Amino acid sequence: MIDAVSWATATPELLLLGMACVIALFDLFIDTPLRDATFRLTQLTLAVVAVLEGYLALSGQTLTGFGGMIVSDPMAAWLKCFATVALMVTLVYARPYAAARDMLRGGELFTLSMFALLGMFIMISGHHFLVIYLGLELLTLSSYALVALRRDDVRATEAAMKYFVLGALASGFLLYGLSLVYGATGSLGIADVARAVEAGVAQPQVLMLGVVFVVAGLAFKLGVVPFHMWVPDIYHGAPTSITLLIGGAPKLAAFAILVRLLAEGLPAVAVDWQQMLAFLAVASLLVGNLAAVAQRNFKRMLAFSTIAQMGFMLLALVGGVVGGDRTGMGGAFGAAMFYVVTYVLTTLATFGVMLLLAREGFESEEIADFAGLNQRSPLYAGVLAACMFSLAGVPPLVGFYAKLAVLQALLAAGGGLYVGLAVFAVLASLVGAFYYLRVVKVMYFDAPAQTAPIQAPLQVRAVLSVNGALVLILGLLPGGLMTLCIQAVRAVF
Repeated sequence: MIDAVSWATATPELLLLGMACVIALFDLFIDTPLRDATFRLTQLTLAVVAVLEGYLALSGQTLTGFGGMIVSDPMAAWLKCFATVALMVTLVYARPYAAARDMLRGGELFTLSMFALLGMFIMISGHHFLVIYLGLELLTLSSYALVALRRDDVRATEAAMKYFVLGALASGFLLYGLSLVYGATGSLGIADVARAVEAGVAQPQVLMLGVVFVVAGLAFKLGVVPFHMWVPDIYHGAPTSITLLIGGAPKLAAFAILVRLLAEGLPAVAVDWQQMLAFLAVASLLVGNLAAVAQRNFKRMLAFSTIAQMGFMLLALVGGVVGGDRTGMGGAFGAAMFYVVTYVLTTLATFGVMLLLAREGFESEEIADFAGLNQRSPLYAGVLAACMFSLAGVPPLVGFYAKLAVLQALLAAGGGLYVGLAVFAVLASLVGAFYYLRVVKVMYFDAPAQTAPIQAPLQVRAVLSVNGALVLILGLLPGGLMTLCIQAVRAVF
């Protein structure tokens, strides 16, 4: 018998699932090109879910349901709230672009996005290996379909096939790793696994092999080196609106399962998985930044930039446990959460400008397409410049504080290794600044390639303006969000 607490724990997921099914049926009776009614109902549903998650986060409660298989704690509630808001913003930016490319013939964009969000929710709240894996598969299967949504586009179809094959490989890595951890500990529940490892009853060789495969599977999902090969091709091949959907909110869910599987489930072997994460971080910073310098396509540049940004985020996780001392986990993982949240915020605005400039028959995805943007629209050029400066880590924008928080977490760990990692991260960021500033130079100093005025719906302009303003405001006043992230993560431990 399922108790009331279990139903309360899963209320947002049940609401999202029910409304996704309702909207799928409702859309059958809608025939307007922009699917206005479907869009409004989707946004209303997402707004209600975001408010509900915000309320649960502010309550500070930790609820466990379905026999400990799912958990709703402040970290989960905040991440789900942020993911929902990110999807709302994504759909505002994506709808005009999708309508111009005949991607709204049905309501699949909205319903599949909601199912993808449901997968993120399950990943974030999952406290059991099978639940986390089911959430991951729901997200990835929805993402495969979304990438192929533009049925008559060869590049999108190719990207969907690549994504499917490599995603299946990643899922296999993760599932095999989880099965090995289960074999070593005799449990699928994260709390039970942690107790078994702490008590020393787990088989060490099998456990360590399982940890290697788990980290490899998570690295695939994050898109970090050497498991990054899918990121540039999918970013480039997918329709830009779908690229934003893949590159935005899912990063929050990926961070959550890193915390659940490694920090919650396997803290006793932190010294081992931290070494793996340190290698992944260094390789991602090196390869991501150097490869991005050579790109002329803006989407591919952002793909390699994402690889480097995720590598920077992993550095915070490296400094969480030092010599068995776990007192620094809250601050280090809180800095990583802050980094991911602000990265998603900046990514939304960056792709928002790209989608705004795109029009029927013109994708606006080459760096040269942004030439002279300041002469056509100082507002949009300013928003994109703020995003580029933020990603580069230039003060006073939020990206600077995010990078500073990660570096502080590393230095707080003490020791020459952590100092060396911090120095390397700073040097890699200097390389990264080149290709971000190149975009700014093109916008402000190159002659405009297009002179046509930029047309955009009022809601897109309004949301983009707020989005860009937050990149600056949170850089000037980062304390509130930083405190929220640290407190949310500490509630987990």
